[in-house]
Amino acid sequence: MTWESYARDIGSNIQRHRVERGYSQERVAYEARLSRYTYQKLEKGESRPGDPANPRLQTLLAIAQVLEVELTDLLPAKAPDLAAR
Repeated sequence: MTWESYARDIGSNIQRHRVERGYSQERVAYEARLSRYTYQKLEKGESRPGDPANPRLQTLLAIAQVLEVELTDLLPAKAPDLAAR
């Protein structure tokens, strides 16, 4: 697994939990104190076009709290081997 695919999976997990709650992107972004643009890019797994997201722990924790899930629910089961870059 690469960091790029890991970041996309984080975004997919966030989106899935948001949709399950019936929340809009705007609501989650507002309650997590993020810009809507930043939140939208995070759901896509990007920071800029072509660059994978690398969200801060504080950002992920804020989103998890808004969505009322555990932080680990947002993370993919398998992490990439960052030492193998």
